[in-house]
Amino acid sequence: MASQILRRPRRFRINEVDAYDPDIMEVLKDLHARTFLDRAPLPDFEIGHWWITTETGRPTAFAGLIPSALGDGIGYLSRVGVLRERCGYGLQRRMIRAIEQRARPSGLYCIVSDTTDNIVSANNFIRCGYSLFQPVQPWAWGNSLYWRKMIGA
Repeated sequence: MASQILRRPRRFRINEVDAYDPDIMEVLKDLHARTFLDRAPLPDFEIGHWWITTETGRPTAFAGLIPSALGDGIGYLSRVGVLRERCGYGLQRRMIRAIEQRARPSGLYCIVSDTTDNIVSANNFIRCGYSLFQPVQPWAWGNSLYWRKMIGA
């Protein structure tokens, strides 16, 4: 009889954080550098709302929701970065859902975002109920896909 390896379930915690706190700001910068490498500019963490996912107290992912230039009531999902060694646990989808829960009572009726050459993220947007759309004035790269979800208030 083959022996089974028992794995302890991963314990991830998603918390909204205060990006004005210098220690939090450093964690966000570190996570950004480790997840996006040099493929995306560093966002202004002092704008909007930010979340950090931890596993046994260690930061493993981050996400942000900032006001969209598309208009009032629209939020822009600025980043959702997950450390490569923690991919596969559904963290990106869980963070998107946590952001949506915060967005609804804040009066947002829509969340938009974009992906570029990232099939996993595109599929996660689809799984979370986002649809492709073409903005009147695209804001990202020429080969970017634009995502939108109406969330209601």
